[in-house]
Amino acid sequence: MPRSTILSRIAHEACVEAPRERLGTAWWHELEPDFATRPEPFRLALRDALQVRAGAASDVVLRTVAASLVGATALPLGYHPLRLRRAFADRDLYASMADTGDPTVYFARPPTGVPMQTRPAFRPLFRPVDGDCVDLRFDSPYVPVNPAERKSYLRHRANGRAHARWWRHHEGPRPTIVAIHGFTADLYHLNEWFFALPWLYQLGFDVMLFTLPFHGKRQTRFSPFSGHGFFAGGPSRINEAFGQAVFDFRILVDHLMDERGVPRVGVTGVSLGGFTSALLASVEPRLSFAIPNVPLVSVADLVLEWEPIGTVVRAGLGALRVPLEELRHMLAVTSPLTYRPVLPRDRLMVIGGVGDRLAPPKHSRLLWEHWERCALYWFPGSHLVHLDRGRYLRETARFLHRVGFFEGLPRRPRRRLSGLRARLLGS
Repeated sequence: MPRSTILSRIAHEACVEAPRERLGTAWWHELEPDFATRPEPFRLALRDALQVRAGAASDVVLRTVAASLVGATALPLGYHPLRLRRAFADRDLYASMADTGDPTVYFARPPTGVPMQTRPAFRPLFRPVDGDCVDLRFDSPYVPVNPAERKSYLRHRANGRAHARWWRHHEGPRPTIVAIHGFTADLYHLNEWFFALPWLYQLGFDVMLFTLPFHGKRQTRFSPFSGHGFFAGGPSRINEAFGQAVFDFRILVDHLMDERGVPRVGVTGVSLGGFTSALLASVEPRLSFAIPNVPLVSVADLVLEWEPIGTVVRAGLGALRVPLEELRHMLAVTSPLTYRPVLPRDRLMVIGGVGDRLAPPKHSRLLWEHWERCALYWFPGSHLVHLDRGRYLRETARFLHRVGFFEGLPRRPRRRLSGLRARLLGS
């Protein structure tokens, strides 16, 4: 493996060992049964080790609080034994689609020409002087793949309208970076900062934030918090929510490239958005790049670490005599581990947090292995506190330069930013 694919100063032990045999197409059988409890070894300097311990401790506290909240509000709705028994009646449908290894079987191509509404954004924090900020929305034509889910899924009317916020230059169209938020973290103002959107805009790109199903304005009625509906309906709902996320995102790509003339579109996302961006790398070949940040790759294994949810799920699986690999298999239809990416390896990059305990680094490592050890950056922080963020942003800029995403920017903005670009790219 070329050392150049490791972009950080931190080395995962898997980076220096002999290449592992990647999981096969039936990864749900091959992944270790105790994957959720296995530690991920890293080679850390003392300073990094102290930062990782502090970050990991804070993540565990946050994870416990979040798991208790989600468990109290979602488990009674979608994960009690009767609901799980009904959900597992659908597992053959989803599992048979996953068995094909063909993403087009589950992820249908959306229709073209979906009407799009555009209006000035309401109170964005970032207001560019050489551009504007608009909100996009459209009625999603998504219909659940599972006929048994259609009635209950489609009755959530607010979720049927998709939303995005777009910062665009007056001199356009420009290459556009679309960012996808994490679970419950849909606030535009938060994500402007987290994804450093003003900085990316100043590099010359247009930037966009995409809202996942059941988040923000797409929340279900009486939802106790943003994102509740994404998981509250049980395993079948999870599959359909990811299916709609990919479906709606591709409608935005159609709008940007076919109707607005945007020359290139790339995607990045954090946590749940990182998972979605990894899925898009398996489905949407028009993307110029995909950069999942602290992604997860197996929802079934992740929930086992989120106590007290993990204990309840184990008890439910035991009561129904359903092994973990069957839950993995049912959810595999919407896992990036199930499919080969449609983007080449040099257009893929993974960012992982060594101290992350909400989406542990073992998930980033699995995706990295699955993607043939593409570009990888390990930072020493936790899920929310991304230490070394400035460094991985600079590496991201260099990555975008390598994939040609800077090409075609107007001359005058490029001259104005030449000093900044030179410092970032080391030129």
